[in-house]
Amino acid sequence: MLDELLQALDADRPVVWCRLVETRGSTPQKAGATMLVFESGAQAGTLGGGCVEAEVKRKALAALHDHRTEIARFQLDSDYGWDDGLICGGRMLVLIQPVRRGSPGEHYFRRFHATIAAREGVTEIIRFEEKAGLPAPAQWLVDGQGKPIASLAESSTLPADAMHLLKGLASRPRPYVAHGFSYLPHLSRCPLLIVGGGHVGQAVGNLAADLDFDVWVVDDRAEYVSPERFPKAQRRLAGRFEEVLPSLEITPDTYCLIVTRGHNHDELALFHLAERGARYVGMIGSKRKIRLIMDDLRQEGVSSAALDAVFAPVGIDIGSQTVPEIAVSICAELVAHRNCEGVVPRRWADDVVAGGPD
Repeated sequence: MLDELLQALDADRPVVWCRLVETRGSTPQKAGATMLVFESGAQAGTLGGGCVEAEVKRKALAALHDHRTEIARFQLDSDYGWDDGLICGGRMLVLIQPVRRGSPGEHYFRRFHATIAAREGVTEIIRFEEKAGLPAPAQWLVDGQGKPIASLAESSTLPADAMHLLKGLASRPRPYVAHGFSYLPHLSRCPLLIVGGGHVGQAVGNLAADLDFDVWVVDDRAEYVSPERFPKAQRRLAGRFEEVLPSLEITPDTYCLIVTRGHNHDELALFHLAERGARYVGMIGSKRKIRLIMDDLRQEGVSSAALDAVFAPVGIDIGSQTVPEIAVSICAELVAHRNCEGVVPRRWADDVVAGGPD
């Protein structure tokens, strides 16, 4: 949506940013959903469809004409039934914000876009409390260190009560509302290092990119890390594992997945990754193979604490058999670990094989 918004501004096309800032009860979309409405009446994105979306569009075009930003309330009762006749019964508050080239909003949204394009986390904070008597909603962008970097408010300083309620991005919070402020986090993308470009690595890489991971893939066979196999990867690295892996930067946000074509390569990869401080290290294979690898690495001097932290066999138990099913199982574990503070449900319990050599 930010890409399309800036394209409209570059073309000098007025546009309205419609942002869902709070929901209560049953609603078709949740806080953070965005829709753009153009002067022609065209739209991009959705707030859930149905009659309420048509009403948002009507209000957006009126706001564009009047140069007015507002918070609109929609009670999803019989007045806003969906096309299929279903009534959600909840409440939606929508920020309706015209943006024109040269307006204060242009700087705000360009900074917003630049921060996300740099793959940095940012929280958008919108003050909407009706009792506050504000002439218009106030907005701030706050970076991962809690520093305001842009604002559409009378003061660029974030109120102390809003700062007190701000959740750190490291805990990967979901959108939330507190004391008249809506907090809409935009989380940074975690690197996912996939060691092994075979069938499982390929399937995981292409799915994980759509799940907001920055995919890096490493294989000692150049043809297995080609753009054709990994069109969505940020980095494709070919070379001997013992040469490539030590040279890569591994941060506390890095996810590492070992899915090579054989036992020896898996062990080599884990030797170079287990103690590098990654947020997550997972390895494919049977429990017997994993036990042998762990025993070997302990004898090589790798700490038991580091090896005990490895997710192996990797993946959530969904009874997966085929490569696509294995990829879903692995990606589900990655997402759960990332979004739920390291808690992963339904781990493999028995002596099962989570995939196998490619």
